[in-house]
Order: sequence, then C-alpha cells, then structure tokens
Amino acid sequence: MLALLVLPSSAGAAPVLVLGHHGHARTHNDPYLHGPALTPAPAPGPVRAATGGRRVAVPRAVTAATRGERTVSSELTRLLRSGAISPGAYALYGSAFTQALATERRLHGTRRTELTAVTETLHEIAAAGALTASRLPALFTTLTRNVQWWTTGPLLAAGQRVEFAGDQLVWEYYPGQGIQLQVLGTFGRANGLYSSGTAGYPALQQLMAEMIPLAARRGSSLAWEYYFSFDGGRPPWTSAMSQATGLQALSHAYLATKNPSYLSVAGQALPLFTTPPPSGVRVLEPSGTRYLQYTFAPQTSIINAFLQTLIGLDTYAQVSADPRAAQLFSAGNAEAMAEVPSFDTGAWSLYQPGIEDDLSYHELVTGFLSQLCALTRAPVYCTTAQHFTADLSTPPTLAQLTLRGRAKHATRLRFRLSKLSHVGITITQGTRTVYLTSASFPYGTDSFTVPALPRPGTYGVLLAATDQAGNPQRITGTLQISR
Repeated sequence: MLALLVLPSSAGAAPVLVLGHHGHARTHNDPYLHGPALTPAPAPGPVRAATGGRRVAVPRAVTAATRGERTVSSELTRLLRSGAISPGAYALYGSAFTQALATERRLHGTRRTELTAVTETLHEIAAAGALTASRLPALFTTLTRNVQWWTTGPLLAAGQRVEFAGDQLVWEYYPGQGIQLQVLGTFGRANGLYSSGTAGYPALQQLMAEMIPLAARRGSSLAWEYYFSFDGGRPPWTSAMSQATGLQALSHAYLATKNPSYLSVAGQALPLFTTPPPSGVRVLEPSGTRYLQYTFAPQTSIINAFLQTLIGLDTYAQVSADPRAAQLFSAGNAEAMAEVPSFDTGAWSLYQPGIEDDLSYHELVTGFLSQLCALTRAPVYCTTAQHFTADLSTPPTLAQLTLRGRAKHATRLRFRLSKLSHVGITITQGTRTVYLTSASFPYGTDSFTVPALPRPGTYGVLLAATDQAGNPQRITGTLQISR
C-alpha cells in the first residue's frame, strides 16, 4: 500500500535546468520529478517603472529606513539583541544581504529586476514584523541562490524548474519574483527518490538534510513556507498539500533509514492541520474538515490538492502510528467524500468549483481518487475515478440551441457543450461557406456571434468540438434566416 502512494498519477521525468559550479547550465530530465507543477505561476506583481532596463523607482530599503520602519538590518539587529540569533549568524546574514544589494546595483534588465524583487520581498517581510529567526535559513538560502543564478545563470522562461549542481532542492522561476524554493516539487522529488529503491536513499537523505533546516516556526507548528506573492496572498504563506507531501517524504525517509528523527520532525509539522487560517490550514465543515491549498484563501477549494493532502496524512499515520494523524485523516476523508461528487460535471473533472481541469490535472486527480479508492474502498472515490477514466475516451457532446436569425443582423448562435473543448463553426449556403471560425470554450452554454447574413433563407451549420484528450465530435444543423 505504501508503494502505491509514492508517486502522483502523471509519471515521467521532468525537464530541469541545472546550474553548475562554474556558471554552466545544462538541461536535465530529472527522473524523480513527476507530474505538473502543482503550485501555479503567480499573477504578475506590481509593474516597476524602468528605462533602458534600469529600475528608477526608489528602493524600498531607502524609503523604509527614511520613514523609520522596520528594515532587514534593523530586524537582524533586534534578533541579535534578543538572543534569537548568534553574533556569527548575525554577521553571516548581514553580509549576505549587503552583498546582494551591491550585486543588484551592478546588474541590468531582467537580472536586476529579479534580484531586486527578492530583496524587496525580504524588506516587506521585515517591515511586517515577520522576519523571525526560524525563517532566516529559508529566506537567505533563497537570496543567495538568486544572487548566484542572476549573476551566472541564463535567463529563464516562466515556470522553469531549476536545480543547482550538488544540491537536491528544486526551485522554480516566477517572473518578477525571482527563483523560489518549490516546496511541493522538492518533497515530491524526495518521494521519487524513495520509490527508486536503495540506490536513491543517499540522495533522499541529503535532500532531507537540506530541507529540514528550512522549516520555519508557524504558530505551534513547523512549516515549509512560500516566500513570494501569489493570487492576492502575501508571503509568508503555506499549503496543506505541500506540508502533507512533506509528511509523506519524512515517513519515506524513516522507512529508508529507520532514523526516528524523521518521524519526530513530521510530528512537529502536524499541528498545522489542527490550526485555522491564516496560520494553519484547517477549516471545519458540516461533514468534516477541509485542508486548504493556500493559508490566505480559506474559501478556495481545490480538489486535487485536498486529495493529495489526505494521501500524505495517511502515509504518515500508517508509518508513525500517530493517532493524531489518523484522526486528521478521518476528519478530512469525511469532508472529501462529501465534496468529491460536486467536482464531477458528468463529462469531466473540476479543478475548483466552476473551473474545469486541464488534461494533466484531470489525470492527476483521477490517480488520487484511485489511490483513495484502494485505501478506503469508499464507493464515492472508486466510482468517480471510473467516471473520470471514462471521460478520457468519451467525445464531448454538442447541441445547437439557436435555430433562427434575422437578415442583415448579427446572430448570436448559442450552443451547449459538455466539457472544455476547442469548438469550430462553419456556416454554409449551398456549396458556399459564408462564415468559419473556432475558439476554446468551457462546459455549459456559450455562443458564436455570426456576422450579419444579407439574404434570408436556410443556412447549413456545422459545429465540431475536440476535447483536451483529442476526442472529436461534430453535429450538423440549420439556421433559418428570416427577413
């Protein structure tokens, strides 16, 4: 059963760009990274005025210091005076930040923009009073890796995953916010290393040795946080899905080594699931407990994230025999069973209410449902997994709803579609094509606006749809145009 839970359903090596010690970057298909990047690229941040690639806005470090606000330097001093960090750590972090600012001033264009974004994020966290001692390792690892990349590495495409030679951590490029630690991807890589057998165990141990110190104290829990802005959320934030995948990775590290310290760390990370947002991820519902994808978005329900969270919790509960984890899984499982049917449109899966999955997420959630079916034997998981599997080979259904129009007036030709597809329309009169176009549409009722047809009469209509899995469907009808 544990072997079943190791990998997401969408397997296959993921391409990453690896930066070597001398600045040479190479593309590498990492066999331990699988499936889509489950933390989507964030919406673009505030536009920074620039001329010729040079940033002309006043740096936040200067304005904050002028106004007497908290700054990175003042917060490091406060942590030193309170005894929260040692003089050696104070000197190390202070020097790294000073060097990053000096490097930023020497860079130009995208490189300067990206490194500046990372230093500004540090300032914003400091100004908010959130620069705690436990967050310093992750924040300054992020800072130094961005200095390294933007001074020696190539420019990146949005969403590109990157690694550094000799390290096991996975990073991802978020345009306008630099490269950021991909917590979910890194823990997913750990699970991939475990699944590869004993040959992967040394790298798994190295990965956990790098990742465990990057956990921060969030309320009463250890948590691996994200330090970039996303969809209205400000850093630091975290996710039930990445945290539960971390519990799973720690459980696998214990199974690989029999070192109980891994389960001890996992136990310290468990309270996040007992704490409400924004500190934690627990939301009480009538049927049980929902665990949040984003601590800053308590109203957002993303079903694949919820299901993966349950799988991670259950793995830890089985390996550790921790009754708290078993209870958390049971409460979440009850809520998930109540929610799952609402994510089945009858023809495809929903990512969140009203928004359909793309093909990779549809396959992913189908895999998670199959895993939970095997774990719990709950009919709702098994049946929904069967539905979603069938959807992969079932063509979309189409229905033409508008049958009449008026000459010399545009006609809004409405149609009903069963699932997200690319839809084409062809209007003919006899052997002559008078209108032809196509576009992508979600499930439900939508329309094409047919330009004014000058002559009354009966026109032929061809509607053709192809869903994301490549299944085609076409229907023919008529459009009666009156005077």
